[in-house]
Amino acid sequence: MERTLSIIKPDGVRKNIIGEVVRRFEKNGLKVAAMKMAELSKKEAEGFYAVHSARPFFGSLTEFMTSGPVVLMVLEGDNAIAKNRELMGATDPAKAAEGTIRKDFADSIESNIVHGSDGPDTAKFEISYFFSETEIVR
Repeated sequence: MERTLSIIKPDGVRKNIIGEVVRRFEKNGLKVAAMKMAELSKKEAEGFYAVHSARPFFGSLTEFMTSGPVVLMVLEGDNAIAKNRELMGATDPAKAAEGTIRKDFADSIESNIVHGSDGPDTAKFEISYFFSETEIVR
């Protein structure tokens, strides 16, 4: 059983598609083991995306992630990381496969509805950044 972090970004919350995104995860074998809504501070967003701090999009990314509430989730299931990434689609919605979350709902490469961990080490860090072990249902 593998775990991954998923975030419904501010644009997904504004579009009122939280339920649809969760439905797609559950329909495809991922279980929600923890979920909460939060408004990220600039400091939290910068810490979470610190790996991108030298990239030109860092400022706009952290500004976007603090522009409204987000839904933070721990998803679990067999191959949860790969399955989540498959369901999300490519970062650029113009390049995302038909039927993926980003193809169906995203407006741009930055306003792309969802975030998902890209590997086991990243997932472990990202989950622990937002959730304590006592918040995750076993």
